[in-house]
Formats: sequence, structure tokens, C-alpha cells
Amino acid sequence: MTQEPLTLYKLIVLYMLDRVAFPLTKAQVGGFILDKEYTNFLTLQQAIADLIDTGLVDARSIRNRTHLVITPEGQETLRYFENRISDAIKEEINQFFRENELELRNEVSILADYYKSTSGEFEAELSAKDKGINLVSVRLSVPTEEMAAAVCDNWQKKNQEIYQYLTQKLF
Repeated sequence: MTQEPLTLYKLIVLYMLDRVAFPLTKAQVGGFILDKEYTNFLTLQQAIADLIDTGLVDARSIRNRTHLVITPEGQETLRYFENRISDAIKEEINQFFRENELELRNEVSILADYYKSTSGEFEAELSAKDKGINLVSVRLSVPTEEMAAAVCDNWQKKNQEIYQYLTQKLF
């Protein structure tokens, strides 16, 4: 593969990450790029891995999801090379965010993960964030991994009603 197309895919990823004030998951970035048929899955994974390896993007794994955030170095690189992205691609990205920003933000703002504690039980860590502000954090100890996974799954589905219940009872 020539370097030029790979460079363009990296710039598209940087452009996407620069346009939002929250992390995007690899799946969210990939969903857009693959739906538009800019490239294939393996090439996209290589582009993202290169961005992470060079420090232009930070990656954080949270329960089977990799959250991506552009670094200051990534922003500087994008500013320098942004003119290599066509106006048509930029408009498609901007349109994608206009239509999907709330859904994308909600998907990465609700975090749930679990781990085995030193006591042998499992701890589920649940949180909801908005614009980088932690709205609620909950840590629950449960006896089995299956229960911890179920707690995390239910948090993803029911976090709004749980948050609403807590605020009604506590305020």
C-alpha cells in the first residue's frame, strides 16, 4: 500500500476526533469510515494503530471498547495537514456529527467495567459523564463475574432512569 492513502485515512480519523468534545470509540470511527467505503477494516485498524503509536491519538480500553481522543500533537499535525482532506469528506464528517452527536456522546459517556477484587468478589464500576464532568459514579460488589457483567449491561440500558431515581431521592 502506498503511504498517501494511509496518510489520508489517518487525517480523517484525526479530523473526526478533533470535531467532538468527547472520546469516540474505534467502532464509531470505523462505522463512519467503513460505511462511506473510504477504506477497508484492516487498513483502518492500521491507520488507528499508527496514530496511537506515534502519540497523535490516546486510546483507553473500557470493557471491550477502545475510546480514542486526539492529543495536542494530533491537533497540531491536523492543523498542518488538514488541507489534504477534501471539502466533500469534511462535509460528510460534519453532517455525520450533526445527525448523530447526541447518540455518539451518550454511547461513550456511560461507562461500565468490572474486575475481580482482592477479596475474590467482583466489583462493577459504573459512571455517567457529561462534557468531561462526572455526574455519578457507583461501585458495586457482587459475588460472581456473571452478575458483574449483568450489572454493567443493565447500567448501559438503564442509566438515565437510575440517575433520575437517585437525584429524586437525594435532592
